[in-house]
Amino acid sequence: MSNEMAICFEDVSTGYGNVLVLEDINFCIQAGSFTGIIGPNGGGKTTLIKLMLGLMEPWRGKVTIFGEKPQDMRHLIGYVPQAAHINQRFPISVMEVVLQGRLGEKPFFFHRYRQYDWDKARWCLQKLEAADLANRQIGELSGGQWQRVLIARALAAEPRLLLLDEPGNGLDSNASGKVYELLEELNQEMTIVMATHDTMAISTCVRDIACINHRLHYHGEPELSPDLVMQLYGCPVELIAHGVPHRVLHQHGGQQ
Repeated sequence: MSNEMAICFEDVSTGYGNVLVLEDINFCIQAGSFTGIIGPNGGGKTTLIKLMLGLMEPWRGKVTIFGEKPQDMRHLIGYVPQAAHINQRFPISVMEVVLQGRLGEKPFFFHRYRQYDWDKARWCLQKLEAADLANRQIGELSGGQWQRVLIARALAAEPRLLLLDEPGNGLDSNASGKVYELLEELNQEMTIVMATHDTMAISTCVRDIACINHRLHYHGEPELSPDLVMQLYGCPVELIAHGVPHRVLHQHGGQQ
């Protein structure tokens, strides 16, 4: 892992309208790392990712991606949104979805793709063991297949930084396990930041965690103390680690 910083937040506060969502956020993520962002619903995880993407501006403070403004570095960022927030009824094929990753800032309609774009899209689908889905309509896909297509679209952009918002949402344990195995492999080539509620992901594949509940409560090795869990969620939470090998999170309240 290099000493380059992929992401830095310096005294960042922001929100929506008059509502403060994130306050005094300070942390840096090293290039090549795999970071999990955890915290309760409404705690600011998705807002943090929007800041990294340059979709929101801080009210105060500074966000940098590889030392530059996020808006200037979008060509280096792949983004996988929450699958549940995308309309799968739209009449479009899997290949057309993945090709969108090659658009960059160009408009979607009437764009003519180069041969390299098609080759890259096919390679991404093969990488995700989804080449046989290329001509299928997205409404015909299972949750696990759809998640792989979204990751393939992000990879088609050839990113140095991959951002994922709840990639395990709606997936059973087998499908989510395969997604996390894939992300571990991709981490050899790029920095990954993933917002998640899934303790399996935290215990098996991330190298460090950022615990967010309006403020940054912790950033470091993925071990949670009872006090930190109470700060984040306001109550004891049973944390279960899956997978072999895996790291078991600290016990609290007589449970593991």
